[in-house]
Amino acid sequence: MAAEDEMHDHSHPDVTGGWLRPAVFGPMDGLVSNAALIVGVAAGTSDGTGSAVVLAGLAGLAAGAFSMAVGEYASVASQGEAARREIARERAEIVENPDGETAELAGMLMARGVDAETAQRAAAQVHDDIDNAVQIHSIAELGVDPNDIASPVVAAVSSFVSFCVGALVPLLPYLLGLDLLWIAIALTLLALFGCGAAVTRVTSRPWWYGGLRQVLLGGAAFAITYGIGALVGAALV
Repeated sequence: MAAEDEMHDHSHPDVTGGWLRPAVFGPMDGLVSNAALIVGVAAGTSDGTGSAVVLAGLAGLAAGAFSMAVGEYASVASQGEAARREIARERAEIVENPDGETAELAGMLMARGVDAETAQRAAAQVHDDIDNAVQIHSIAELGVDPNDIASPVVAAVSSFVSFCVGALVPLLPYLLGLDLLWIAIALTLLALFGCGAAVTRVTSRPWWYGGLRQVLLGGAAFAITYGIGALVGAALV
């Protein structure tokens, strides 16, 4: 049995630490939003090249990265504060009414198919340690592990860095002196395909589906912003 266990990896990646969502979706947000901004500015300016595009791209990178970081920090911090409040309430209930909470846990175990005697014995053992009881009740009732609450700082930093990485891609050709919009778009679509394919590592979709989906969504966003930029630019001339 031990040899069989060694052959199978029972570990799972950390999906609750606050880094996954910004690290996975931050680059795609940066790619789409900054590329769309560049496309719109390029379509609306007289020649579609030069300093205006670079300035817009750098401004979009900075504004988007800080906005994402602030938003992620506030969101994750608020979620963590709400979770801690409910965990504290659960701890107080366990301290004030240990018998009732033990019976409640036994009932939850029986509802999941455990026989009454085993459920009552297991619930009593869990409540021998109040910290253990708080953890089990929090997971069962709130869906939150008190020892694994997401960090707002990790979420904010992950969001900032990943957005910057994505937003820099459509700017690269211009920063290297290649004032060609089609190169920036082609590079962005390639990066979107890679991001979409990478996301499927933590989902059930095939890699080509994830990549193609991001390309189609990004392409639609670029086409729309190009049309808007062209119309606004023509109206301002």
